[in-house]
Amino acid sequence: MAKKEQVSHMFDQIAWRYDFLNHLLTMRIDKIWRRKAVNKLRGRKLNEVLDVATGTADLALAIQKRLNPGHVTGVDISEGMLDLGRKKIQKKGLEKQITLMHGDSENLPFEENRFDAVTVAFGVRNFENLAAGLSEMYRVLKPGGKTVILEFSIPRNRLFRSIFNFYFLHILPFIGRMVSKDMQAYNYLPESVQNFPSGPAFIDKMKGCGFTNAVCYSLGFGIASIYTGEKQE
Repeated sequence: MAKKEQVSHMFDQIAWRYDFLNHLLTMRIDKIWRRKAVNKLRGRKLNEVLDVATGTADLALAIQKRLNPGHVTGVDISEGMLDLGRKKIQKKGLEKQITLMHGDSENLPFEENRFDAVTVAFGVRNFENLAAGLSEMYRVLKPGGKTVILEFSIPRNRLFRSIFNFYFLHILPFIGRMVSKDMQAYNYLPESVQNFPSGPAFIDKMKGCGFTNAVCYSLGFGIASIYTGEKQE
């Protein structure tokens, strides 16, 4: 089974507990990180925003709440996650402002130069082909548009990295398995983070796909990072 199919199946299985576990396992810091990511788009005229790997639409909802763009479109390969996201959007009465649709990050169903901003929160490490996913984000971004990517990363400080690794490799999978009843998903999370080219290596990937002014902002002693880049006008 290809990584794309594995990820889709895995998130379908844990969708019902995804939000709860996200907030529990990060001690709700993930909400603060999302706000910081959204703030990277402040001051821009935003008619259309695309949120890739939108999951249960937490970032899409934060973008709508804090920036009030014309419209936010969220795409994801997991129907289970999208169903939960749609319920959250409906509960807030935002069906006209936010649309969620099934879609492949490496083959986005949109014309080029369409969106003023493209975002991802905790999703790029799940791309089967990272370069293809980043290239698609670049393709659909308008010239002068900005991308904002929030993702886990490996702390550089040796002491903090050892503490982080112990929590991420042992405690987090145990809690995740206990709550979600899924043996695979919360082993996959630390493995995917360990294998992800974070920091300068990811900036190089962005530049290789055409993004300019690529910058990395470290969060939480390096546990997560915000990456921003632009499409040259």
